[in-house]
Amino acid sequence: MTYFGFLAKFVVIPLALVGGLTLYDVAYRKKTLPARLSGLPAWIALAAHVVVALVYTTPWDNYLVATRVWWYDPQLVTGITIGWVPIEEYTFFVLQTLLAGLWMLWLARRLPPPPEAPLRPRLRWVSASVTGLVWLASVVGLLSGWKPGVYLTIQLAWALPPIIFQLAFGADILWRYRGVVLLALVPATLYLGAVDAVAIDAGTWTIDPAQSLEIYLGGVLPLEEFTFFLVTNILIAFGMTLVLARESQERTPKGLQELIARISGVRSRE
Repeated sequence: MTYFGFLAKFVVIPLALVGGLTLYDVAYRKKTLPARLSGLPAWIALAAHVVVALVYTTPWDNYLVATRVWWYDPQLVTGITIGWVPIEEYTFFVLQTLLAGLWMLWLARRLPPPPEAPLRPRLRWVSASVTGLVWLASVVGLLSGWKPGVYLTIQLAWALPPIIFQLAFGADILWRYRGVVLLALVPATLYLGAVDAVAIDAGTWTIDPAQSLEIYLGGVLPLEEFTFFLVTNILIAFGMTLVLARESQERTPKGLQELIARISGVRSRE
């Protein structure tokens, strides 16, 4: 199975489905996001996440391919590369972000808004601190030269800093919107993990067993691959929620609030 064939079957088709449902919601049903999740136009939030995904993931993924943590079958890609990574991989960054982001937006238009219970600021520093300890442990493991842990530790060392920032900024906001966050996160992670196992079984790409823990979910999917989809979907679900939530605006600098208000076409509150 070629890499583009994999994308067409398992990512483009569900993306087209969710995109079609979104278009139907917006154009025909006039279904909008809840007012409390309208801090920024949804398309701007989604486009920003696509850009961040490309910028932040590109050097990390190039390092993984260059050091043979994972590799792709050259006969199953076009041969067009940027750095060490095939163009198909960059396409996947974009498609995954769009799929997970649109899925989250589709859910948000249907779920009832959470009750306006008091926020719990303590969640911010507790969750950020615990996640920070996990990050520190991953960095120590990576620097120690523990070869079977290379893929897992480099994933956590890469993915956890922005997650720590998200938690420090708005863990209590994320907890308030935990319903949409979890429903956006869990199905997307399980689905992408399952289709990733199909691609690995087909030989489209391969994970170096010497640089992984060789723990296979369902006998096929490396633990590290599941972790990759978990942390990337966390980044998308957390990021989209925090960008859209009205509560986040109260924690942003005044100048940024005014910029968001101009973009959104509404006047910021004094």
